[in-house]
Amino acid sequence: MAVTVNIDLGYEFEVKAKYDDVFAVLSDVPASVSHFPKVEKLTDMGDGVYKWEMEKVGTKEVGIQTVYASKYKSDKAKGTVVWTPVKGVGNALVGGHWKIKDNKKSTSIELKTAGEVTVPLPALMKMIVQPVVEGEFEKLVDKYIANLIKKFGGEVT
Repeated sequence: MAVTVNIDLGYEFEVKAKYDDVFAVLSDVPASVSHFPKVEKLTDMGDGVYKWEMEKVGTKEVGIQTVYASKYKSDKAKGTVVWTPVKGVGNALVGGHWKIKDNKKSTSIELKTAGEVTVPLPALMKMIVQPVVEGEFEKLVDKYIANLIKKFGGEVT
């Protein structure tokens, strides 16, 4: 038995860094991921595919580890970095995109990410597990955004 949790997050923010600097970090998967908390291991599987292995979360009895792979494709002219889920790797499917826009004196960034995480627990646990997985994912992405904002010299207010 397994519980599947769907996650769908979106963020928009503006940073003080130049477009080229922002694009350089966000299109370089290892550089970008270095700002993401609780990544145990990132593996380059070749051809733009990266496997993410997150640290286990939860309790000793119910530890959940998210493992997945996504294929990344960036286009500097369009200001996009897009990732699509790779089936058959781990227990999650995650896709999304960065949209990066040059505002001359600042850079606007949009992040959209969606996925599903399958946890090997009885269906009865869904009501307990779903908010934990959603909350943990959201906290990690919030921290990731905060780390990137710091890297890019702060947010434009």
